[in-house]
Amino acid sequence: MGPRLMCVVAHPDDECVGFGGALALANERGAQTSVICLTDGQAATNRGDSSSAAELGAMRRAEFAASCKVLGTTEHELLDYQDAQLEFASVSEMAGKLVGHMRRFRPQIVITFSGDGGMNTHPDHSMVSFATTAAFHWAGSPKRFPALGELYRPQRLYYLSTQYFLPERLAPLPPPWSLSLDIGGVFVRKLEAFRAHSSQAPLIKIVEPLWRSHPLQEVYTLAAATEPQSAHTSTDLFEGIVVD
Repeated sequence: MGPRLMCVVAHPDDECVGFGGALALANERGAQTSVICLTDGQAATNRGDSSSAAELGAMRRAEFAASCKVLGTTEHELLDYQDAQLEFASVSEMAGKLVGHMRRFRPQIVITFSGDGGMNTHPDHSMVSFATTAAFHWAGSPKRFPALGELYRPQRLYYLSTQYFLPERLAPLPPPWSLSLDIGGVFVRKLEAFRAHSSQAPLIKIVEPLWRSHPLQEVYTLAAATEPQSAHTSTDLFEGIVVD
């Protein structure tokens, strides 16, 4: 089936702001990619020309689909959790839904936020991290959600570790990172995907110059793996995977 990557995020635009480089690079090398987004982002500060939360949610669903198309994702799905309320949802339930997706799509690599909330420390990002981490470990366990399809163990789980969105916050560990992706060749696609989120235009005006003022890279920390990994900074998302 070839290399497969799953990206799990909280809100529409997370997929491009945080992970757009990885997704575009994976697409360029012919890998299959799946993006799972847990909410429709209807609690966003920037609301475009929407007149209600429901209207904004529908708008952002369409923007998410357009962004994923730019990034060349094989599939994308937006779940029905309430924006800004994931901390009150069941982590086990969220993890169960992700287990089902992992067993169906069978990604060797999974990427998501770190537990601190990544980028802007949003609590929804933290909850997505917790649920995805549990799902990564549970997808291969016969004791967890046995009715949700054939068992499958993804090979590596990475947390996004790009730090410059919050310059006042020191990184818990200094570089080198586990994975450093040069996204210079796909930066235009990452930016185009972000621009597909027209309701977030004010945010785009802030983030684009911030991106351009730093090296065009995405960095990740290895959070879990099914096999021992050497201590080095990889530049290849799929380095050493077993293609199943």
